[in-house]
Amino acid sequence: MERVDIAIVGSGPAGISAALNAQIRHKSFYLFGSGNLSDKVQRSEQIANVPAIGVISGAELNERFAKHIDEAGITVTQKHITGIYPMGDYFALLANQDDFYANSVILATGVETIKPLRGEREFLGRGVSYCATCDGNLYQGKTIAVICDNAPMEEEAAYLAGLAQKVYYLPLFQNSKLDADHCERLSSPIVEILGDQRVSAIRCKDEQNIAVDGVFFLKHSISPAVLLTDLNMEQGHVAVDRHMATNIKGCFAAGDCTGTPYQITKSLGEGNIVAHAAFAYLAQQNR
Repeated sequence: MERVDIAIVGSGPAGISAALNAQIRHKSFYLFGSGNLSDKVQRSEQIANVPAIGVISGAELNERFAKHIDEAGITVTQKHITGIYPMGDYFALLANQDDFYANSVILATGVETIKPLRGEREFLGRGVSYCATCDGNLYQGKTIAVICDNAPMEEEAAYLAGLAQKVYYLPLFQNSKLDADHCERLSSPIVEILGDQRVSAIRCKDEQNIAVDGVFFLKHSISPAVLLTDLNMEQGHVAVDRHMATNIKGCFAAGDCTGTPYQITKSLGEGNIVAHAAFAYLAQQNR
């Protein structure tokens, strides 16, 4: 796989801003994200503080973003990044079974709207997983719980159902279509993951404990702290300096994931700053 200059993880305003600057500077890059670009922008009823734009709906602004990057020749790589690994002078990015490589990384993942469950982070890699393709085979013939927060990722839930002997399924969206004899819908939300060295059970809001071997979270947005081990966080946000650099050399962050205010104008500005910080880093590496 080709190693590019920059991997931009997230196709919201910060990621788009960074990608446009990278294109102008003739850098090679991936823009990982959704074909819809930003669900948050899309759902905004009215936006009035983007200079020179005037009052606009989120859906219309999202359309303008899409048109702009299309005219610039930028393609969104519609892959869900589930892990980022520093490899010395470059990074490896994992998207299910696909590997990508970049000399620098820009995190523009947005912010998680749902707080982690008790035990979710503690048991990561010890029964908790965010990647069905990566870890599904480890649970073949076993009992698992699957929490899915968006319809497009229900395909991964179906994949897991084809491997496991028993699935306790909790879709966090309407019109779920997953249906299998050994797949039981949970009527009560999961509030905690239990275990000792590894996951052994889930606890539901109705105080029922259910024995499981593992728990899969199929999320639209994964916390940067989960994507990148040893990343410094402050109050749930990525810790950055004024150049949007993180504590990990070659890794930068911008947008909602760096903290409040959660504003489109902030994200656009930070996307510009972070791109130029990445350019400076790449130039230094080349020297």
